[in-house]
Amino acid sequence: MAETAARHGRPPLSLIVNDQEWSTRSLESILAPHGYAVLRAYTGAKGLERAFSGKPDVIVAGANLPDLDGLELCRRLRADGRIPESTPIILITPGRASRTQRLAALRAGAWDYLGHPLDAEELLLRFDAYVRAKHEADQARTDGLIDSLTGLYSIHGLARRARELASQVYRSGGPLACVVFRADAGYDEETSQAVVQELAQRLRHSGRSSDAIGRVGEAEFAVFAPATDEAGASRMAERLLEGQPTGVLAGFHAVLDFRASNLQPQDMLRRASEALRPLGALQAN
Repeated sequence: MAETAARHGRPPLSLIVNDQEWSTRSLESILAPHGYAVLRAYTGAKGLERAFSGKPDVIVAGANLPDLDGLELCRRLRADGRIPESTPIILITPGRASRTQRLAALRAGAWDYLGHPLDAEELLLRFDAYVRAKHEADQARTDGLIDSLTGLYSIHGLARRARELASQVYRSGGPLACVVFRADAGYDEETSQAVVQELAQRLRHSGRSSDAIGRVGEAEFAVFAPATDEAGASRMAERLLEGQPTGVLAGFHAVLDFRASNLQPQDMLRRASEALRPLGALQAN
């Protein structure tokens, strides 16, 4: 962890939001000797305030706070644009974490849900990986590779990531799909922004870690999905557009063997855009 801190010129800042003094002290005793600065809050309201002002590298919250539970705290942090999507949020429960609790935490936007007793070595390895991922995302945002409104790749960032992904798939000769979504119903500006934000949120939370997801136009998004054929691309579109307002279009282009297709990512993006249709008329191009 000291190496990560030195590499970025400052100690990574952890915010611990917990009203249980023993739990806070336990975490601090693990983190502080390994290069973390620690900021404390004892209520959810104070945790929100310190998260917005302190810009922590990692947020650790108790599952049960005196004024709101950890899931609600997590939702509020994720809904506020002042906290980047790249900021890891970890929820901790006094007992053992069940599968149901972990799934609920992930749906609320947490990166992890941990139970006591904590394994100090495992905790530090997890946090080290999370902080590295955040710093890389922050650097990408600084370099213009991340779209500031949605937290997804910008068109330039997506182009770079899609080339990397295509190179990996080319070596294996497996399937690759490009799926495009566009809000295309002539909404007023306020509604259009809401639809764009809803699409972006769905893509962030429903996309796989292996996918490359970016904003490629004012109200248009693209997903490059490895190991995904035509049927998988169609299912992805249907899942993401379920319950969306009418007027959101989708299109895709998929190949079973990317190496044999002789295509470049930009070719697939163009073909997927040409295939944009209302969901009921969705087809490959």
